[in-house]
Amino acid sequence: MDKVSLISMFVTFVTSNDVLKYEPLNPIGQGVVNKWNPPKFCNGLDCPAFDVVGKSSDKYEERIYRTASWVSTDLLDVDYKAANYQMFMKLFRYIGGQNDKEQKIAMTCPVTNRIIPAQGPACESNFTMSFFISPSLSRVPQPTDSAVYVRKMETLHVYVREFSGFTNNFEAWSKHATELGDALDKDGLAYEKSYYFTAGYDAPFKLFNRHNEIWFVKK
Repeated sequence: MDKVSLISMFVTFVTSNDVLKYEPLNPIGQGVVNKWNPPKFCNGLDCPAFDVVGKSSDKYEERIYRTASWVSTDLLDVDYKAANYQMFMKLFRYIGGQNDKEQKIAMTCPVTNRIIPAQGPACESNFTMSFFISPSLSRVPQPTDSAVYVRKMETLHVYVREFSGFTNNFEAWSKHATELGDALDKDGLAYEKSYYFTAGYDAPFKLFNRHNEIWFVKK
């Protein structure tokens, strides 16, 4: 499938009446009374709830993400673009109805990708792409593709760098990952260095005010 067809399919899917239905999330957690108000960059879609617990000017902020469910798939590959496309399509088919309930599921954001970088130019990187699952689902449908799985991510404490623009290649992400790592090293903060998360919030046809993030897990 070429890029034009993919974008056309994505537009049709996320703008259909059956799919694009946003409802404010319920209070999160047992006994928690405060409601989660998604930031503007979530584009009116459900996204995982977090609390900002620290900030370092415009370099990064510190967040704690609350427990949430995600649907994921893994891939080892040398080619970032090829891996990204294959994983996205597997997850896209899952929310499009390739699950045990044949249920269409609303698109959420962000699309995350945990990257364990390759140790050399000819080596494979380890990728895990995930879609957030809205807690408004009464029962999460199970994937029918054996390469796709649903998991619960416990509380996640991360340092986050935000940036705009398109991220069509690995270098676009790795540049900002390096800058975030440099800022954290300068501040003497401990973080997981063997992997990081990328987080993209926008559809491929959005041209301006795009929002992307790099997450490093706090140690």
